[in-house]
Amino acid sequence: MKVLVVGTGAREHAIANALKDDCELYAYMSKINPGISKIAEFKQGDEGEVEKVAEYAVEKEIDIAFIGPEAPLGKGIVNELEKNGIKCVGPTQSAARIETDKSFMRKLFEDYNIKGSLIYKVFDNSKDIEEFLTDFDKDVVVKPVGLTGGKGVKIVGDHLKDNKEAIEYSKEVIDNVMGGFAQVIIEERLIGEEFTIQAFCDGEHLEPMPAAQDYPHAFEGDKGAITGGMGSYSDVGGLLPFMTQEDYDQAVEIMQETLTAIAKEAEPYKGILYGQFMLCEEGPRLIEYNARFGDPEAMNVLPLLKTPLVDICQAIVDGTLDKAEFEDKASVCKYIVPDGYPETKYAGEIIEVDEETIEDLGAKVFYAAVSAEEEGIKLSGSRALGIVASGDSIEEAEKIAEEACQYVKGNVYHRRDVGTTALVQKRIDHMKEIKN
Repeated sequence: MKVLVVGTGAREHAIANALKDDCELYAYMSKINPGISKIAEFKQGDEGEVEKVAEYAVEKEIDIAFIGPEAPLGKGIVNELEKNGIKCVGPTQSAARIETDKSFMRKLFEDYNIKGSLIYKVFDNSKDIEEFLTDFDKDVVVKPVGLTGGKGVKIVGDHLKDNKEAIEYSKEVIDNVMGGFAQVIIEERLIGEEFTIQAFCDGEHLEPMPAAQDYPHAFEGDKGAITGGMGSYSDVGGLLPFMTQEDYDQAVEIMQETLTAIAKEAEPYKGILYGQFMLCEEGPRLIEYNARFGDPEAMNVLPLLKTPLVDICQAIVDGTLDKAEFEDKASVCKYIVPDGYPETKYAGEIIEVDEETIEDLGAKVFYAAVSAEEEGIKLSGSRALGIVASGDSIEEAEKIAEEACQYVKGNVYHRRDVGTTALVQKRIDHMKEIKN
């Protein structure tokens, strides 16, 4: 079988790595990913030029395309590929609105009485925003309606001082048509612990993966700017230390109800559904969905997957999805980034990665926003690579990952506290406070 992975980051490297032993692997990527280029035949090009991706897929007689990033999904890459007879792991443009149009997602919860939603309103003018926030007595989250690469969301008490600043930022979103819509969503700020569940979907059936928790803040101690994610962890048993089986099952039920609703309101959803939840006093509440694997959370679960990913892909496109089995281990991912990230002066510099030693330690390297050049691996201004390790406990996995990080040399930084016992305990204690 010929499988094409579309995308150039660490998420796509993890997908490609999980596929490589069981298929003839191809890749279409905007930059030459040092890891993917070693294991796949590839073409360099803009993944958003969906007609060109389809031309390449037809030329190579691809059987299944696995779409990694969200932007091509929003541009209808699946529609274009399917028009050319190529089956896809990824939702159509209409079904992908679960991520690309946040107002569509929230309306689904209303129309189909899906549990776990929150107080929200969609606005297209500043007058209504001022009236709403002047009377609203809770902190809020401001979100552009469309895609902003994870950079558009701002939270009162974190990025914004108060609801007055939320009004000003909301005006900025609308005036600049941020994310492609002259609209903004304002939601209540939830208090709890965030977690992620990712699931394989075949349009009707949903097969959930182990839960993971991301560390979005740039600096240790959960300080600094919110980033695309500085690392993440999963635990033995598929749960997280602060959650119960009931919490997990409730979140999966919300995702299943959403999957059913998408099929009725748009088209059957085939691909990966990523649910980002907040575990609150009353249970899990849905923050948002992504229409693809998370980055870094994909790197936590894919190395633990026992069922061949190529078999799951075939089942997704055929509508025959069954059990996906994972090793019963914990995992920790630590992201290596340019020093000073998200504001860095080291873009364009060369880094040294001792992959052999890292793998000898029992860890894996997944390359992200770097490019393979003649002179070596070159940084961009974004996250460079993920170091991932698994073990019989989070503590064991964290120690392996931390040691492995020492074998990446250059003007780089990583959060040493990702997955540490102290920070995990902080989450457990926080959840106990909320529930007592």
